[in-house]
Amino acid sequence: MITIDGSYGEGGGQILRTSLALSLVTGKPFSIHSIRAGRKKPGLMRQHLTAVNAAAEVGGARIEGNRIGSLAFAFEPKMIRPGNFHFAIGSAGSCTLVFQTILPALIIAGEPSEIMLEGGTHNPFAPPFDFLEKAFLPLINRMGPRVEAVLEKPGFYPAGGGRFRVSIMPAGLNRFDLLERGDIIRRNARASVANLPVKIAHRELKVVMEKLEWDRDRLEAVEVEKSQGPGNILIVEIESENISEVFTGFGEKGITAEKVAKRAVKSVQEYLAYDVPVGRYLADQLLVPMALAGGGKFRTLSPTRHTTTNIEVIQKFLDVEIAVHEYDRNKWEIEIWNG
Repeated sequence: MITIDGSYGEGGGQILRTSLALSLVTGKPFSIHSIRAGRKKPGLMRQHLTAVNAAAEVGGARIEGNRIGSLAFAFEPKMIRPGNFHFAIGSAGSCTLVFQTILPALIIAGEPSEIMLEGGTHNPFAPPFDFLEKAFLPLINRMGPRVEAVLEKPGFYPAGGGRFRVSIMPAGLNRFDLLERGDIIRRNARASVANLPVKIAHRELKVVMEKLEWDRDRLEAVEVEKSQGPGNILIVEIESENISEVFTGFGEKGITAEKVAKRAVKSVQEYLAYDVPVGRYLADQLLVPMALAGGGKFRTLSPTRHTTTNIEVIQKFLDVEIAVHEYDRNKWEIEIWNG
């Protein structure tokens, strides 16, 4: 049985989710201890427990220690069981992270799957639904499977109450390289508010317009309906010939709309300045599917601690080599190949 130290590297929930995803795919059991030791509240929170239980349902796994606050558990999968699934977190915990835990197994399963997930769809501590839809899933589809996600109801932190559905048509994974962004086709920014004054969105978009020197026709303010609680998100999308990237800023109590927008704009400016195709967060998300495909190569910004930690966990389950090197100033290349 593989032993995972949950305090390693960035010491967060990603270690848990990657371990679950790869245990399902490989059939290798694992035990994990010191779960989320690097966080203020260590152990399994509700969204992590939902991910564990979702993985157990997909893989018919036997688990010990799956409870709120648990610092350790053991996971022994049997076989991947595609089908219709419904997972509800019961809080504003991230649906997208639960989804990404079970996605690798279901995109290579023998039959299609349908999933409904309920909880937080727009959570500042996780990729929002828009990132999945616009940036991540198009690349998964490029590898062979067909995955379609539909947002039915937004769920902002801290109220939650969101819902989205996913249809998965599995296929063998094809490797691909992503070394050039290509020409930029479209740039746009959308600021959304739920149960908050729309002027917040207009203030954020004003910063985007001034800092990025964009025309007004690239900007959109949206008042979200059907939201269970208040929320605000600024989404900036850069669509290029070979990839779309999504950058976000989340409204927070006590943080001005201008500061929220400046944070997002800073990430966009860095991405555009270094002319690499893959942003930092997407780089982290691509590692598992590329490793399962047997290889791939992409260029990105300087790797985060999430990325380097994820590499270490992947290599505990898969016989792959992963090389990370800086090929130019602040430009990095990550290559994966079978060991």
